[in-house]
Amino acid sequence: MLEVREGSCCFPREVLGVNVGLACVDGIIAILAFYQLIRIHSRNSQLGWTRQKVFHLLIGSSNTGYFIFFLATIIAVCKRWQCWSHSCGFIFMALPKILSFAAFLLLLSFWVDLRHQADDEDCEEEEFSFHEALLEMTIDDPSSAHADSLRICLPFRSVRVGSRQKIVIWVTALVFVLMMTFAVLMWIGMGNDFIDSPSLATVYVDAFAIALLLLGAALACYGLLICSKMRRVRSERAASEMWKVAGLAVVSVTCFSPSAFVALFTQIPVLYHCQKLDYNGPATSLLLILYYFIGSSVPSAFILWIMRELPPAVVPNAHEESRTIAYITDSSVVVHNPQRWTTATSLQNQMTV
Repeated sequence: MLEVREGSCCFPREVLGVNVGLACVDGIIAILAFYQLIRIHSRNSQLGWTRQKVFHLLIGSSNTGYFIFFLATIIAVCKRWQCWSHSCGFIFMALPKILSFAAFLLLLSFWVDLRHQADDEDCEEEEFSFHEALLEMTIDDPSSAHADSLRICLPFRSVRVGSRQKIVIWVTALVFVLMMTFAVLMWIGMGNDFIDSPSLATVYVDAFAIALLLLGAALACYGLLICSKMRRVRSERAASEMWKVAGLAVVSVTCFSPSAFVALFTQIPVLYHCQKLDYNGPATSLLLILYYFIGSSVPSAFILWIMRELPPAVVPNAHEESRTIAYITDSSVVVHNPQRWTTATSLQNQMTV
């Protein structure tokens, strides 16, 4: 366990360099995510928010948060901003992690849907189309001009979400509320000894680390189960998709585990606190890389690479034929095809019109 001692607030050169490097990496990932989001939206803007778009939005927002956090930490710690040592720094540290957690929890919810649907159907005979839109939005009167104007002005009107994705939303909201509760307590504790802000932050970080370990284990288990089903399909595409699922499962467990252990056994996540840690620079730099780069940047970059393919362009006339978009619903569209698992696990996540 790293020990905190009073003194100068500025970081050693090694730690400062790592913070700048992490900010650059996360900034690049955020730019790529939002750039790809714009390209995807330009090809199927009529369909609203697809699964692929939501993943890019969450990852882009998460890495933007990390970019701001690293740069602000360098300035705030060296300038001894009192607020940053309490609630402000805690919020900027925790929020990007919540967004990243939400993205992979959403991925898990889809894998659970996919696995349980496979139990209910004959995977050798049927094919589930993975290329669906993420949010299901319906307009009461598809043929009316008023409906079209509502769809443009209120794109999230009448949003319907799958049951397991509702759980993802509620869990993410609960974690956010919990984080804000801790931040409020830290704010109240400023200037008195009744509430210890670093201790509160450590409790939150430890609980979040345990949740991250469980998420990585769940992704590994369901990834293994899906891959075992896909092995029954003999085709090049099935093999390619199987390696994508396997890669995501392996990256999740191998990246989340060291990050969680660093959070549990060191004070690296609360390094934003305006105090200097009694450490040697290289050791702390390595722990920072394990916690932030391996634990967040690598999984985000990998899922962007998996989902790099653009969706097919949507013909405007085709949009008039169907205005209902599915969100990994409990009753997914089923098409009879002997290669069900070939497209079922494709993480291109686009849509079926």
